Amino acid sequence: MPNRKQQPIVQSLTQWPHWRNLGIYVLLLVIALVMVFPLLWLLSTSLKGSTENLLANPPQLLPQQPTLANYRQVWQSNPFGQYFLNSTVVAVLTVAANLLLCSLAAYPLARLSFLGRDTLLALIVATIMIPFQVVMIPLYILAVNLGLRNTYLGLVLPYLASAFGIFLMRQAFQGVPKELEEAARMDGCSDLGIWWNVMLPATRPALVTLGIFVFIGTWGEFLWPLILLDRPERYTLPLGVARLAGSFSLDWRLIAAGSILSVLPAILVFVLLQRYIVPTETGSGVKG
Repeated sequence: MPNRKQQPIVQSLTQWPHWRNLGIYVLLLVIALVMVFPLLWLLSTSLKGSTENLLANPPQLLPQQPTLANYRQVWQSNPFGQYFLNSTVVAVLTVAANLLLCSLAAYPLARLSFLGRDTLLALIVATIMIPFQVVMIPLYILAVNLGLRNTYLGLVLPYLASAFGIFLMRQAFQGVPKELEEAARMDGCSDLGIWWNVMLPATRPALVTLGIFVFIGTWGEFLWPLILLDRPERYTLPLGVARLAGSFSLDWRLIAAGSILSVLPAILVFVLLQRYIVPTETGSGVKG
């Protein structure tokens, strides 16, 4: 028979919750390294000098003599400042339009009762399955007929609202307690007033989440600007980085430097705003 004095010790070791947490942390660390490694390799390539072999075997992640010369050459030889301005204007306009239009469309779908509401919601969500390539040509013809070619508004046009944003905001509005809405109606608020004064403040995490997704998606959009723009002064950052391949005859150091410059704003936006993506106590204003 096993020693009874040893059983509690063995049992405590096998049931120790820290071992389970340690395994989860190791798994998450491995996944994080796999996801971040391409970005680290891109950063390493952008810091390597012209004398270093990018195709060395075995590969060298750390540059032997880090230098910022690639960033200076990319910035001075190309109008990256204008590219940044164009991408910023388009991304900000797209985020503002989505926050406004998606929340306005989601409010009646979540809180009002009318004939065909569920059918309308199903049709909106079904549009997620339509690839952009299917509507690309009609959108281009529409933009040209409206005189929106080589304009900021033309770049924003296909992304003024999204089915994902409407669905996300609808789910967030449904989580707001009805007591808050009823109290606002008793105070004389209209539906628009309830949307502005009650629903939007109560669903700030969903708004921030939608804003981050729209910003990152718009910032990295390549296909639509490639089709709509033919004036280099209107190019966004993805098109500007694509031009580096022709300008420098596939110098991967310079292309990597331009790529790092293009992704930094999206990373900063996510890092600065991720702390706002937390559950809010929407019911805290309701008296029991």
